[in-house]
Amino acid sequence: MATIKLTTPLTKEKARTLKAGDNVLISGSIIAARDAAHKVLTETLAKGEKLPVEFHNEIIYYLGPSPANPDKNQAVGAAGPTTSGRMDKYTPTMLELGISGMIGKGYRSKEVIESIIKNGAVYMVAIGGAGALISRSIKKYEVLAYPELGPEAVARLQVEDFPAIVAIDSQGNNFYQAGQTPFRTLD
Repeated sequence: MATIKLTTPLTKEKARTLKAGDNVLISGSIIAARDAAHKVLTETLAKGEKLPVEFHNEIIYYLGPSPANPDKNQAVGAAGPTTSGRMDKYTPTMLELGISGMIGKGYRSKEVIESIIKNGAVYMVAIGGAGALISRSIKKYEVLAYPELGPEAVARLQVEDFPAIVAIDSQGNNFYQAGQTPFRTLD
């Protein structure tokens, strides 16, 4: 598998070059948003109101970080991914807004995979349980919208060599399935 240095923004053209199983090191700007933020964003759209953030060519990290330790010169504390399935009911809408990548953990629904293909996006995973290590790649954390949501607010992260693996590419190739195939036995 290739290791790819990726600098944001993640255009659709760049997203289409990534393949399931690729290791990526992301540098630049990504957006953090979890369940509560996704819910408020889609409710805002349903009301016909303008969103407080532009999502075109953005990567969304499903993150709710713990507070930074002031003694450690950190932007955030532990910053591990949350389960992506929590965002599945909102993801097709977010993809239609132009996001080109998502980072989380776990499987995605059939509807989300179809929307990834339709929109030429990618789904990447970060290692669950490695939040303290992942936080080292986050250099800045800035709340953009919905501060009342606390750690679930929409925020912009400046990252350097943020580690992720492409789990589902823009063609629908699924590393979860491909990676498990050699280990399956016939009944």
